[in-house]
Amino acid sequence: MKIIFFGTPEYVVPLLEGLHKAYNRNRERELIGVVTQPPKPVGREQKLEYSAVDTFAHHHKIPIYFDTDELPEADLAICAAYGKIIPQNVIDSFPMGILNVHPSLLPKLRGASPIQGTIVSGITQTGVSIIKMDELVDHGPIVSVLKSEVLPEDTNETLRVRLFQETVDFLLDLLPHYIAGKVTLKEQNDQDATFTKPIVKEDGYINPQFIDDALRGKTTDEAWDIRFMKDYSVTPSAAVIERYIRALASWPEAWTTIYITNEETSKRRLKIKTAHIEGDRLVLDQVQLEGKNPVTWAQFEEGYPNARFVA
Repeated sequence: MKIIFFGTPEYVVPLLEGLHKAYNRNRERELIGVVTQPPKPVGREQKLEYSAVDTFAHHHKIPIYFDTDELPEADLAICAAYGKIIPQNVIDSFPMGILNVHPSLLPKLRGASPIQGTIVSGITQTGVSIIKMDELVDHGPIVSVLKSEVLPEDTNETLRVRLFQETVDFLLDLLPHYIAGKVTLKEQNDQDATFTKPIVKEDGYINPQFIDDALRGKTTDEAWDIRFMKDYSVTPSAAVIERYIRALASWPEAWTTIYITNEETSKRRLKIKTAHIEGDRLVLDQVQLEGKNPVTWAQFEEGYPNARFVA
């Protein structure tokens, strides 16, 4: 039984490490390679930056592939946040298929940003769905599901890291049963499907009027869906805004615009690093004015007493 791993970012490395430890000296099952995104030039000097999966595989002498044209023959593949659509002919080349690790309870939150969608929606229970990949995105039959709690303070990063760490033992326990044909696959109910989309840097923007209203407890929209802030026609509730800030923490980070009045009035970008809810009001905890270091909201108000949120 030969296995190939598809993946790219740091948070899926625990899965790769688990597979490597389990199958490194296993005569019955062998991890024979990884497929990951190629290195990209970054910074002023355009130095090549290799993916976390690439780096792990290199250090452990696992063969690395940057495309799917010349993969060795293998029986099964495991995919977790690979970052590219896998062609159907590649899926078909694995006799036992490709098992995809998706961090939501499918068919809910299919697509590119299920972690962010989970937090913004106010969902309190999520999990990881292991599906057998087909030609449609996150559509294949469910092999097994791991359920997990969403904590009130979770950000996209903390929830993502925890889910993939919890999945390591779950996947390793599941694989022998799947390989032996002892797992019954369950088709997804497409009528229950919801969808997310890729997040871009501009999605971090929150209308300053929304922030001002939320700080004053003047919000009106209690929507619990996964809209981006630019899609709201009225101010979403303070709770939705607070969840949005946590959902976009680390990247691209929530930000708005604020007028700073000193010798002259200027419109500046303000990152909202952290916030919390008190009653029906949004309370800012830590912010960062463009070109400055992060400070508490109290420190910001002391330094800029006449600042105001205006679109």
